[in-house]
Amino acid sequence: MSTALTPDALGSALRDVADYVGDDGWNQPPALFALVPTHVLAAANPGLIADDDPSELSPVAQDPLPLGPDNHHADHYAELEQILGTTSWPDAVAGCALVLQVVVVPPEAEADLDSAFEPLLGDPDAAEAAAREVARTHPGSRIARLIVGALRGGSHLVLMQLKPETEEDDETELLTHPDLAPNLVAALASTL
Repeated sequence: MSTALTPDALGSALRDVADYVGDDGWNQPPALFALVPTHVLAAANPGLIADDDPSELSPVAQDPLPLGPDNHHADHYAELEQILGTTSWPDAVAGCALVLQVVVVPPEAEADLDSAFEPLLGDPDAAEAAAREVARTHPGSRIARLIVGALRGGSHLVLMQLKPETEEDDETELLTHPDLAPNLVAALASTL
């Protein structure tokens, strides 16, 4: 049996993560997952994995992250940076994934963001908080979920899922772009 992962393994695992967190709805705190080769889980825990499971990687949800209370999750970014900076994985873990809710704004909001944080550049925390508040309250802003994954060896992928605008809209489209969330990709990769 070959243990090399196909190019689609990470994308399939991240879709599984998106489905898993999607079952709990929106406004969830950040969540971290180990990505373990399915054959390793099956060997370690017979009966845990169905015999006909075609998955190359199985996401394993980690304990809830020790983040402080925050209604808008804005303060979680600094805590998350510290957590990722001190996280490491055993050799059996092929990769990891992080799910994080964010606010996205249209390109025309750039001027508003610039005017919010430029006067505060001397205080990076205040500048970041001001930019986040402008983004959160901008009329064109949308809630989105980032699903960031990294594998040992350097492969990575970021998926973004926009929150449906109406209750009737059951859109679960996952978007991606090679330049999406480079800092989160680097932080996750550094844990491996």
